[in-house]
Amino acid sequence: MEVETTGQPLTFAPRFDIAGPQVIIAGYADPAGRERLIGATFGSMQWLWSETDEVRFAADSRELIGATLHLPPKSALPQICHKRPNRLPTQRGGLRADAAEEFDLLQTTVFCYPSDAAELMCLKGLDVRKGPAPGRIGIASDVCLPVQEGSMVGWSLSDPARYLTDSYADPDTGPPATATGLRLAECLALISEPLVDGVMDGEPEAWHRLRAVELALCEQREDRRRADVLHRVVSRLMEDYGS
Repeated sequence: MEVETTGQPLTFAPRFDIAGPQVIIAGYADPAGRERLIGATFGSMQWLWSETDEVRFAADSRELIGATLHLPPKSALPQICHKRPNRLPTQRGGLRADAAEEFDLLQTTVFCYPSDAAELMCLKGLDVRKGPAPGRIGIASDVCLPVQEGSMVGWSLSDPARYLTDSYADPDTGPPATATGLRLAECLALISEPLVDGVMDGEPEAWHRLRAVELALCEQREDRRRADVLHRVVSRLMEDYGS
């Protein structure tokens, strides 16, 4: 699908549902609302277990109206991912499809983040880092699509801790605590390959890290709503794979 940029980025605040794990940028507040949006729009959508990101356009104007972007299962070391300056040129705006038809948008394969989880960068592959520096289209608050040689090569979310939430709930409006960003980075490692494989296999080092994060989240006093979101993710890992 070919698209052009418009001057109208999405006005919805992103919702980072880490249990999904996915980032929702849309106006619906429940599964029924999602179904209504899909029925009234066109674009890419997830069918059963298809590894597809969901990007929806209005049927009349063909303009971007919502998106759900899935976190890939594998993470890369921060020193591998963040060799480039973070301040890449960004053009804020929406998208308009050149035709009103369905298409597939395969999910990204690897994600990167620094130790404080200040930015979540999801890429089609690490070879993107070796090519020309991508430009970025800011389709919503803190959500960008990196574009390299005319093609979308992933997506990014700045300050992901700010947007942490459960499912369709709106995130807190206040800024996240510094500790929340640090715990988020640790949780991102725990839910992704390769570390999650160690958790699933009961490896002592992986479980030591898991228990340390769980304890830190229990003891965190500030920013409790976001800490609780992360604690539920960690607790689920312990329940699913503990012996």
